[in-house]
Amino acid sequence: MRVWLFRIIALAIPFLFFILLEVFLRLGDFGRETPLFIENPANPHYILPRPDIVKRYFAEGADIPNVTMEANFLLKEKPKNGLRIFVQGGSSAAGFPYGLGASLAGMLQQRLKHTFPDKYVEVVNTAMAAVNSYTLLDLADEIIQQKPDAVLIYAGHNEYLGILGVGSNYTAANSQATTLLFLKLKDFRIFQLVQRIHLWFKNEEPVPAEKSQHSRTFMAKVAKHKNIPLGSEIYMAGLAQFETNLSLLLDKYQQAKVPVFISTITSNLKDQKPFSSAPMADKLNVELQELLSDVPQIVTNTVDKERLTLLAQEAEEDKSALLHYRLGQLYLATGEYDSALKYFISARDSDLLRFRAPTEMNEIIRTISKEKQAYLVDVEKNLSRHSPFKIIGNNFMLEHLHMNVQGYFLLADTFYQALKKHNTLGDWHDVSTREAWKMRPILPSEEYNGYAKIQQLKADYPFSDGPTPLRLTPPADWQQQLGQQLFQHKIDWLKMMQQSAVRYKAASNIPLFNKTMVLMAEALPHERKINLAVANQYAKNGQFALSTSYYQRAIFAGDKSKSTYRAFVTALKNSNQVDKAQQWQQKLAEL
Repeated sequence: MRVWLFRIIALAIPFLFFILLEVFLRLGDFGRETPLFIENPANPHYILPRPDIVKRYFAEGADIPNVTMEANFLLKEKPKNGLRIFVQGGSSAAGFPYGLGASLAGMLQQRLKHTFPDKYVEVVNTAMAAVNSYTLLDLADEIIQQKPDAVLIYAGHNEYLGILGVGSNYTAANSQATTLLFLKLKDFRIFQLVQRIHLWFKNEEPVPAEKSQHSRTFMAKVAKHKNIPLGSEIYMAGLAQFETNLSLLLDKYQQAKVPVFISTITSNLKDQKPFSSAPMADKLNVELQELLSDVPQIVTNTVDKERLTLLAQEAEEDKSALLHYRLGQLYLATGEYDSALKYFISARDSDLLRFRAPTEMNEIIRTISKEKQAYLVDVEKNLSRHSPFKIIGNNFMLEHLHMNVQGYFLLADTFYQALKKHNTLGDWHDVSTREAWKMRPILPSEEYNGYAKIQQLKADYPFSDGPTPLRLTPPADWQQQLGQQLFQHKIDWLKMMQQSAVRYKAASNIPLFNKTMVLMAEALPHERKINLAVANQYAKNGQFALSTSYYQRAIFAGDKSKSTYRAFVTALKNSNQVDKAQQWQQKLAEL
């Protein structure tokens, strides 16, 4: 018996040592915690997803990519009449390059406020550039704690070259099991100590913040594996990573009884040639060059259909993404649109530099959504349906996969229609697509800023071999001038919006003035004057239900005036929220 006791003690000593070391490190304030949600320093009623959440995946002092989560706010305590939806995904879900207004959360926020005027609607963005299914999985438990009524997911493009991706420079481990273990260990102080020691032994100097923010784009820095052939070991690892993580993610939400709406993903097929291609066979190259002499004029060329058919037959087994892309262009010129689509898809899937998700990612999304009882939102199908010849190109895309304003609007509209169809949120007051387009939450100044960001992106790898001079179309009016100033960091977003409001009001452009005020109120729910002005405007227009959440925000922001309380109570009564009106009538009496 005594022997077994000594054995147990001997086995327990290492565990006790590590437990005491962990406690000691925490008491000594070593390391850091990076919770997803932090308190809003401007007003304790609100929290926000922390902008620098990406830090949790890197050792302190490491070179951290310059990606942030755009600030957006939610109430610390979900109200009884609250409707709370979270968005997860990468840069497309986050609305790059326009920002929150063009994001899935931004496009849905106002529309759902009008759909559920008697509810306090919050559509919270947790999407961020460069992240993939590992981050989505890692954030899920903290999102569940915020009592979501639904989660919307648009993701899949970053599985290879995003943070923790199998082909990325920012990979934590060489296997999926090890990376999942990393996600579980990263918050322990002992693990952070080991990371620090590892960084020290690599002789890496901590990178100052200003140095890590240099001008090269994320795309220029992230790709460790620039050659990932279709069907290769790394290619299959990316698919396995996505499938496993997506399954685990949906299991979490299913266990928490949170409805999930997950979308297929889409990219530019027609107007984005492959970034990197395997060389085509010499014979095929000669035959292709004989068919076309000037590719930019391919749509006006007279194509020899018989020779094209023969070339396509010979090219079936060829792995050259560029060859398949040229075949797509040729078939498009001949009016054989089904064949053109086939080869454009093949060209994307064969692209060796995997900044666009291959077809199999959508197959995984469709299969797992069915297995895990998530609601499928087929954005790829809807954007194709609205594209000429059902081939997505620059009609919706700015470059390889980020959408223009029309594309992002259609992305959000597809989710809106899916929410309406499955009706998991309550009584639905439909807002038509035409009405929603009129209230789209983005200004011309923001569009110009987005245009400039895309030109900056395309002035570097992989769109060019190295950094090239940035050339922007000069601003056409004062709105675009403000957008240019924002891009050049001469003003911030709030200053741009304030100046826009002043100019719109001076020009008696009331629709755009009102839209600007609403956008500022949505971005800054803790700002008393802005939210009160929006509330009064809605009440003046007889839209009492819509005004109530803005009156409530103004009061939370410190407005103690009796006139605001009276207006709030009146709005509640006029929108048939009798019980809530009585509660606030009592608070008014206490004033």
